[in-house]
Amino acid sequence: MSRLAPLNEIPADLVSARDYERYALERLDGNALAYLQGGAGDELTCQANLQAWQEWALLPRMLRDLRGGHTRCQLLGDSLQHPIVLAPIAYQHLFHAEGERASALAAGVMGGAAVLSSFASTRLEEVAEVAQGPLWFQLYWQGSGPATLALAQRAEAAGYRALVLTVDAPVSGVRNREQRAGFRLPPDIRAVNLEQAVQLLPLPEGGSAVFNGLMAVAPGWQDVAWLCQHSRLPVLLKGILHVEDARLAVEAGAAGVIVSNHGGRVLDSQWPALRSLASIRAELGAGVPVLVDGGIRRGSDVFKALALGADAVLIGRPYAHALATAGALGVAHLLRLLREELEVTMALCGCRDLSGISGEMVQRL
Repeated sequence: MSRLAPLNEIPADLVSARDYERYALERLDGNALAYLQGGAGDELTCQANLQAWQEWALLPRMLRDLRGGHTRCQLLGDSLQHPIVLAPIAYQHLFHAEGERASALAAGVMGGAAVLSSFASTRLEEVAEVAQGPLWFQLYWQGSGPATLALAQRAEAAGYRALVLTVDAPVSGVRNREQRAGFRLPPDIRAVNLEQAVQLLPLPEGGSAVFNGLMAVAPGWQDVAWLCQHSRLPVLLKGILHVEDARLAVEAGAAGVIVSNHGGRVLDSQWPALRSLASIRAELGAGVPVLVDGGIRRGSDVFKALALGADAVLIGRPYAHALATAGALGVAHLLRLLREELEVTMALCGCRDLSGISGEMVQRL
């Protein structure tokens, strides 16, 4: 699976998320890289996600008393040391032998939270056993309410603290990079938490595999409301870009939303998530948790997200790069780097804590 073995210590030149990407490119084979690095279509959304953070500049305030500053936050009832959450990434055994166990361990050790994918290559109970911090479980709709709730209840029984219902991928994206590479899962890697595939309806003659197949069993707003009513865990909806959908999510009972375009992996030419953040925050008000992901590579990006209305952010590819490079040690080190970058940005912008970060401290270029 790997061209170079994962590291057992962190070299001196590994000082940023971009460095971890450079190291990961040396260690992962073409199959794993096609899956991790690729996006949908021409990967325009992947590029736009990265560019969006560069469209905002910082406007610091000077000479403030910042003694006792920190990055602590409260999220869904849990106290975290920083607002950086590990996003759900499937099949992490593609990147390291310890896979999801290593990622969850690192998140907890560094005082943060992690989201386990429905398509994890490690049983959710095994991940919970090693976790030292809050875990959330990502759900895809399983074709029916009872099947979806059963998976959610299994996560609840294992100690997961929230559900993340991903709503922006009822159909897989057209990932040309994976197609060109002939991507296939190795025989020893599979989605071990999904007992059976979602049962599709028989296609009528001449019917579309998309509209008469996958979309016929995709959830609607009534299904979201049903899940929120029957789950004892708070439900976040991931994949929201439109203000109206954010409003409908809360009306359906969601505890909050994750503003996201799935890292550019589903629909190409999508609007960057960052550009929807401020309007969704304005629509939902201050009391509803709003998170954002997509293209975050620096602690200053985290600062910008908080300034534009996010309560926390999720990172994806960067921690997969760190996992491939040095396992749990790499993920923990990456989180430390991002937190330190956030602290420096806060100090230089005049913010003692996260509540001091405001929209007045960023300006669109």
